[in-house]
Amino acid sequence: MVKLLGMSREDVREAIKNGDVTIAVYGLGKMGLPLAAVFADNGAKVIGVDINERVVNSVNNGENHIKEEPGLDELVKKNVEAGRLKATTDGILAAKKADVMIILVPTLADDRGNLKLESVYDVAEKISKGLEKGDIVITEATMPPGTTESLIPILEKSGLKLGDFGLAHAPERTMTGTAIRDITGQYPKIVGASDERTLEAVIGIYETINRKGVIPMSSIKAAEAVKVFEGIYRDVNIALANELALWCEEHGLDAIEIFNAANTQPYCHLHMPGAGVGGHCIPIYPWFVINLAKKTNVRLIRTAREINDSMPRHVVELTVRALNDAGKPMKGSKILVLGLTFRGGVKEFTKSPAIDVIRELKEWGAEVYAYDPLCTREDAERFGAKWKEDFKDVDAIVIVTDHREFKTLDLKEIAAEVRTKVIVDGRNVIHPEEAKKLGFIYKGVGRV
Repeated sequence: MVKLLGMSREDVREAIKNGDVTIAVYGLGKMGLPLAAVFADNGAKVIGVDINERVVNSVNNGENHIKEEPGLDELVKKNVEAGRLKATTDGILAAKKADVMIILVPTLADDRGNLKLESVYDVAEKISKGLEKGDIVITEATMPPGTTESLIPILEKSGLKLGDFGLAHAPERTMTGTAIRDITGQYPKIVGASDERTLEAVIGIYETINRKGVIPMSSIKAAEAVKVFEGIYRDVNIALANELALWCEEHGLDAIEIFNAANTQPYCHLHMPGAGVGGHCIPIYPWFVINLAKKTNVRLIRTAREINDSMPRHVVELTVRALNDAGKPMKGSKILVLGLTFRGGVKEFTKSPAIDVIRELKEWGAEVYAYDPLCTREDAERFGAKWKEDFKDVDAIVIVTDHREFKTLDLKEIAAEVRTKVIVDGRNVIHPEEAKKLGFIYKGVGRV
């Protein structure tokens, strides 16, 4: 075992590549397993820790359970067979064997961003029982600024004091489906540490796996704020796009035409308006700042949240208007919702706009069906919709997710199947003119 605290970044990189360093990654989910596999592929001995025995067994058999992650099957198999990657449910034993412990367990939040951090604190407790002088503990899970340092009293139950061990935050900057790409060089790694010795070592740790290098921050709290601010930037700018799109609808203008023209100016980057913002990141991170604000009036961030949360309701309102234009009441109409996941290409339902769209359509008395190429009948039924894989006798099609498959729908074929020609495009994936030529009543977010 090699204790990295106090080593230069160059020596740290060399030690990892030589296989002298053991890293424990706590949490083998969508972000943790790719990180563990990448570290192993760069020479480290990696112990993956997870409370799910099925996950641990699959990893130890060289199998990848994160199937939507390109390249991960090969990476897991290769490094398990090479003896560089293994998994366990014993977090204390992993801490005793490791030189570096990385916490990347899920952090659940309610609708107001109040985090349930029990999983993080539980991992810290386990690490404290195996922590040794010279070890480094790193949090990668995104949390409100200040959270990582709240782990210090737990870690000091080891009998060590901060300084005997290092503490750092290095926020994951990855997306499902591109995790390996993101970890290895899509963006620089952000790191903040408890002291200069820890920072130097942590820079070396991440320089080993990230071609874009590392951006050191002045503190752990500053590093935590980076990832949170990235999410807030997205949320506020999507809200701006949504509000401008609603204004365009009111004034008979096509928002997409205007946005595309405006974005040819290098200082303008209007986002795509749509049915709402989902996932476990962008809708949650603004609440970290809102909840921590004491004197600052964070009204812009709060208003952005309100706008984006209102968009599923607006999609339902567009559906009501479209059906009225077709001479149909909402009550009793058959509505097919296309898309259950919060974004295209990813099977993740956290705060998906489809959930609110389905609920509100049913409140209007509609008979709601759903289809998603990544999902099953059980998924649709879980959210209160019936499963439907065709367009027969449908009165309105409501597109809520931008799956690739929905961008290439055969509208001519669909026109022959539906009972009423109505399309409500919540993701702007359909060409309005093509739909109108086939006799569809078309309504989209920000469209004329």
